[in-house]
Amino acid sequence: MCLLLWSVFTQATCPVWSPVRAQEEVSRLQQQLAQWNNDYWAQGESGVSDDVYDRLSMRLTQWQRCFDLHAVGSVSTLPGGNVKHPVAHTGVRKLADKHALQQWMAGKKDLWVQPKVDGVAVTLVYRHGKLVQAISRGDGLAGEDWTEKVRAIPSIPKTVTGLLANSILQGELFLRRDDHIQKRMGGLNARAKVAGAMMSRRDTPLLSELAFFVWAWPDGPATFSRKVELLSKAGFEWVQRYSVAVDNVQDVERLRASWYTSPLPFVTDGVVVRTVMEPAGNTWLPGDGHWVAAWKYEPVEQVTGVNAIQFTTGRTGKISVVAQLEPVQLDDKRVRRVNIGSIRKWQVLDIAPGDEVSVSLAGQGIPRINRVVWRGVEREKPTPPDARFTPLTCFYASPECHEQFIARLVWLGSPKALGIDGVGEEGWRALHQAHRFEHIFSWLALTKAQLQATPGFSAARGLQLWHRFSLARDRPFTRWLNALGTPLPQAALKATSDTHWRQVRARDELAWQQLPAIGAQKARQLITFVRTPVVEQLTLWLGKQGVKAFQ
Repeated sequence: MCLLLWSVFTQATCPVWSPVRAQEEVSRLQQQLAQWNNDYWAQGESGVSDDVYDRLSMRLTQWQRCFDLHAVGSVSTLPGGNVKHPVAHTGVRKLADKHALQQWMAGKKDLWVQPKVDGVAVTLVYRHGKLVQAISRGDGLAGEDWTEKVRAIPSIPKTVTGLLANSILQGELFLRRDDHIQKRMGGLNARAKVAGAMMSRRDTPLLSELAFFVWAWPDGPATFSRKVELLSKAGFEWVQRYSVAVDNVQDVERLRASWYTSPLPFVTDGVVVRTVMEPAGNTWLPGDGHWVAAWKYEPVEQVTGVNAIQFTTGRTGKISVVAQLEPVQLDDKRVRRVNIGSIRKWQVLDIAPGDEVSVSLAGQGIPRINRVVWRGVEREKPTPPDARFTPLTCFYASPECHEQFIARLVWLGSPKALGIDGVGEEGWRALHQAHRFEHIFSWLALTKAQLQATPGFSAARGLQLWHRFSLARDRPFTRWLNALGTPLPQAALKATSDTHWRQVRARDELAWQQLPAIGAQKARQLITFVRTPVVEQLTLWLGKQGVKAFQ
């Protein structure tokens, strides 16, 4: 899957750089990844999240492939140590989705699912009933000696009996939490906190908050239920509580969803499914754990590249900045563009084409850019347009007014205004291109034949639009006030008893201020709007078109 993704990146998004710049960009990103990597493994500090690190590592590989720069080396995310593991850590195969998990499970029997606890992998070695060694994962074959630190963790048994007396346990050293709900609280940087506590040269009170989740007992009992029973009795309490036998992918999906939204004693980033049938421990190798697989949760945020920065003008003349992105999946949405907001906000975020940005979903599933996670060496930011458009410009069509004019058409057809179904932004653009609207209400004058002959519209759709345009004439007066763009607050709009434009035209400052949410400044703004010549021209025209409230 990763190779396919890199191949797609290489074909579709190789930057247009000179060899010199390519070498500089690759070298700079490689140095940053190496620094983050060193900070994490040497000091237990995390400069970025795992998702950000993984995405930028993939980006580095893509650039190396694009410009044939493999000679500059690669970044190792798992530095080894000087203590050999008695049984190698295989790692977990990460599956992309439910379908991939279903394929992996096919034909396998005696399957169990566990939360994928987010912490730091460790080997515990017990000999003659005593904890004699604790080794960090390292590169899977060898790691660092963490024995003294692990012995200082109260929750980890220092002595065991029975089958566990001479055993090797692999698992996750994690930060205990009270009622942690992953969906709502996220990762909390828990892994880095654990790593920092273990790699610190000083005693830290955080050790008393750590616990151990056993996910492998190489060469242990043949049945998984027996394993978890013995582990629980020995003091490894979590494994029995959070290990569940499953028969099919639907069982896994249900537990995955439940653990994602339920209070747990640890941070998780998905689920792990494993078969009871495991090979002998002396055959385990990093990357060869074919009997175990993970289905991770979708990350709350994704990292993607910025292809372009565009500026759009809304119906009130406000200029907004839009980032065109390399497509990225967030929950059930395929995100290709994000409205950054004002020019000022864009300037504060300092986003340029070629940057890598963190994207997530805000309220109501609206995508947003959180921050820039990587900026290139050379950055060319476009110049924003002049702020010459206002709430009183572009009622009439002109080349320079095109975007605000279209925005006004889209607004007046929206449910908050005239509620004209069946014609969105593309439809308004097509109608304007075909019939060359003079102003924002010119569509009222289109005949049945004209609409049916509009390029891109079927005769049936044209007839349907003609009926809807005709019905718009009878919309309530307040809907027409909205369609015009009258700057009335919603509370005032609901409270007004006006039913004709002449009543609106006759209001003075005092009369406007009798309505809710209207002060002196808003009253003056309304008088200016209502008595502007271009608005008066449009209201006269609407009256001639049979809109009763303007006759």
